[in-house]
Amino acid sequence: MSLVTSPTADAGAPDAGAAAVRRRPGRPRDEEIDGQIVEATLEVIDSGEEVTVSRVVARSGVSRAALYRRWPSLTTLIAAALDVGREVPPEYPADADLHEILLTGLGLGADAVAPSAPGYSEERFRQRIRLVMSDRALQKAYWESHVSRRRVPLQNALRAGIARGELREDVDVEACFDAIAGAAYYQLVVRGDRISDPAVAARLRAAIEVIWRGMVA
Repeated sequence: MSLVTSPTADAGAPDAGAAAVRRRPGRPRDEEIDGQIVEATLEVIDSGEEVTVSRVVARSGVSRAALYRRWPSLTTLIAAALDVGREVPPEYPADADLHEILLTGLGLGADAVAPSAPGYSEERFRQRIRLVMSDRALQKAYWESHVSRRRVPLQNALRAGIARGELREDVDVEACFDAIAGAAYYQLVVRGDRISDPAVAARLRAAIEVIWRGMVA
């Protein structure tokens, strides 16, 4: 499904290069209207339809002007809708057991579908993958505005582990995070498996153990 973010693809939408819908200054945000717009966008995504300003306006019941005031681009709106149901995890306590955190979370706590993420179904996850892989701008916007924030608590915990001497001084925290999360994504996206499958969970735990052995001091 291609994303429609240009006047030629969505007749009647203001120009400004597709996505550059500007929010007018001095106008307070109405959270209820924001919610309507995001929910309508999510309904379009979940239905498998092409995401256009016209469809979002029709489903939300708000005006084009209201949408344009609130979202700098259709891309950022879609990114926000894709993140509904996801939360930034809290910071880990200073004495947290890093090994247990990684094994319990199965590398999924930061950004994937997991049994611990109610309201974020596997179907929603797959729709997200389909959309971001078809649009690099959306992929980058989603990473910068949503995904990267969810990594912070675990990355901070790993850095604390380095400071305590539990992990090697030369551990690349971002690379370790990518390796662990990547193992989980491989099960879901490449192999087409489910994390709830005991054999898959065991395979992922084995991968995390290998990564962990390379991290410890």
